Amino acid sequence: MTVHFPFQNTYTALPANFFARVVPTPVASPKLIKLNRPLAVHLGLDPDRLESPEGAEILAGKRVPDGADPIAMAYAGHQFGHFVPQLGDGRAILLGEVIDADGIRRDIQLKGSGPTPFSRRGDGRAALGPVLREYVVSEAMAALGIPTTRSLAAVMTGESVLRETLLPGAVLTRVASSHIRVGTFQYFAARGDTDGVRRLADHVIARHYPQLANADRPYHALLSAVITRQAELVARWLLVGFIHGVMNTDNTSISGETIDYGPCAFMDHYDPATVFSSIDEQGRYAYGNQPRIALWNLTRLAECLLPLFSEAQEKAIEEAQTALGDFIETFDTAYQAGLRSKLGLFTAREEDRTLAQDLLDAMAKNQADFTLTFRRLSDAASDPAGDDLVRQLFADPTAYDEWAARWRQRTSEELQQPAARQTAMRAVNPAFIPRNHRVEAVIDAAVNRDDFAPFEELLAVLSRPYQDQAAFAAYAEPPEPHQRVLQTFCGT
Repeated sequence: MTVHFPFQNTYTALPANFFARVVPTPVASPKLIKLNRPLAVHLGLDPDRLESPEGAEILAGKRVPDGADPIAMAYAGHQFGHFVPQLGDGRAILLGEVIDADGIRRDIQLKGSGPTPFSRRGDGRAALGPVLREYVVSEAMAALGIPTTRSLAAVMTGESVLRETLLPGAVLTRVASSHIRVGTFQYFAARGDTDGVRRLADHVIARHYPQLANADRPYHALLSAVITRQAELVARWLLVGFIHGVMNTDNTSISGETIDYGPCAFMDHYDPATVFSSIDEQGRYAYGNQPRIALWNLTRLAECLLPLFSEAQEKAIEEAQTALGDFIETFDTAYQAGLRSKLGLFTAREEDRTLAQDLLDAMAKNQADFTLTFRRLSDAASDPAGDDLVRQLFADPTAYDEWAARWRQRTSEELQQPAARQTAMRAVNPAFIPRNHRVEAVIDAAVNRDDFAPFEELLAVLSRPYQDQAAFAAYAEPPEPHQRVLQTFCGT
């Protein structure tokens, strides 16, 4: 019995200029590193078959499964503010679509599977390190409850790729609600292809927002829906200290999922200006800039949709601006609600905004670890003796003391018992995130020593981010000064 993928492809029914048909380039000797067995089952796939030699060949692109219709998708994009009219999948090939156990259509894509017509002189391959990084971080984000693409498998190719030096090659099998981006709309808009924009918008509505199909103004409703999802997504990033690192329009998903984990990272100590990406020299995509950049990217989407709004350009612009005007309120509502939850507040008061911001300001001034501060605060909520562990995170512990007195006064005015507050806070304040030094240690062990045990262990720890795991308590600790990772790098 061969490996079976129940493909039901729809994107390839769109006009030929939406994609290029291309098959993966065979590799020398594929070897499965990791299969996400629960995800495979959820997708209706047989994990035992996928772990077979034939499965490894499919996941590496050496063999194309029955029913696949492999394509590289066309898209454009603003990269660091500069428009590139043609980008496209330069090292990724979409095998097809399946319907998962929840009835949701999912793309199955090979990343690092060889050159495509959009490769722009690139080799179309991926190195092992970036593949492991995306696997770890995307699965950690899923465990944290944040909308994201998923990682189904990682496979070594048995070949080397040349970057600054020769590195082992690998392929990631990525799963997404779709791989349609703001840049996909820009591709057609840049060519004056209004019919292409319309066809794409209709496809997106049918696939991601079917409730909008019968709306009085479906394209206006589509823009508003994407704005809402992106605003809420970025709020959730900030609430866990995540920095995407390269928020180009071609990395902004129309479905509202986190996509393209390149030089991504999680903050250690809190600082809104934090940048890790080696290519973000001006801090355009710094942690604190992410809401502003999301709105900028959504404005580019709105520009693409203007011809669908009205033939009168001024009217179309006014309508788009009205929709975009909702972003700030939507983001702020989601972000402030999240901060209240992190502080264990069950009711909303206007002064809560100041209470939360004052804590963040004190954390920034005293280089307090973002994740640990909130996690330890969860325990301090049930027992004031826990304050000592929080205080230790602040360079000047008295900065915490003053704030904590106000916080305790605020929580005392609610009816919930301390134990209930602690439980609620621990459910939103993770103990474990994919800290950069841990991710780099995993990559180093795999690339330089062919040792994947650290990778497996880190994945196991991150799969339960909100649970205490005494045996792995060290994974919750911030890096020592000599362990700090100050830069992360794009996978290309």
